[in-house]
Amino acid sequence: MAAGVRTHVILEHKESGERLYLTQKNKRNTPDKLELKKYSPKLRKHVVFKEVK
Repeated sequence: MAAGVRTHVILEHKESGERLYLTQKNKRNTPDKLELKKYSPKLRKHVVFKEVK
């Protein structure tokens, strides 16, 4: 059986500097940086969080 390719990534919103979300991604399927719309409590709305690690 192959070794796991799922890695933990941290999501950050660049304008507010928030690093709130920790998620997983499969590097084989998504080699690009991950971008997800998540809720920002500081801004009180949904914004795009991007992978930083």
